[in-house]
Amino acid sequence: MTSGEDPKESAEERGTAMAPKDSISGHKVRGRVKWFDPGKGYGFVVAEEGGPDILLHANVLRNFGQSTVADGSIVEISIQHTARGEQAVEVFSIEPPEEPVSPVISEAMVEPDAIAKLPLEAGRVKWFDKAKGFGFANVFGTSDDVFLHIDVLRRSGLADLQPGEAVALRVGIGKRGRMAVQVTTWEAAVEAE
Repeated sequence: MTSGEDPKESAEERGTAMAPKDSISGHKVRGRVKWFDPGKGYGFVVAEEGGPDILLHANVLRNFGQSTVADGSIVEISIQHTARGEQAVEVFSIEPPEEPVSPVISEAMVEPDAIAKLPLEAGRVKWFDKAKGFGFANVFGTSDDVFLHIDVLRRSGLADLQPGEAVALRVGIGKRGRMAVQVTTWEAAVEAE
């Protein structure tokens, strides 16, 4: 990128200027998400093997079934070299960042090892405010709201949620009622079953 270029415009151009499938190099790499901004529609990955930052466009992430990814997540991606640098063309896996157990999970009276044993509940995001760090989801088949905390989202590998987004939740009981202790996209939950 030359000085004077708008970084957002360059990233968006790179995200939409995808090479045809037959010209994709398909070099698979593993790396850590440096940052991802859903508002801008892109972010960058740093490969474990080193080298320049790799553009991760929201469209590539959506093809995987997610609209966001938490900073620090480990991703396995296929990349191609473009005139403007390295670019992710496919996401194969996302591992949430390693973080200490969230106080929200502790408050919900769920041991970290017991989280995977909780049933997945289908829900839809009612609202989520990233700046405030929380929101709520409605669980299908009940009138109960489930509290969503930003720490749980990050621990689940997500950075943000949009109203109306379909999610799968593992729920515990906290001081204020039902609280999500794990959140995943609906697509990822369906594939895991």
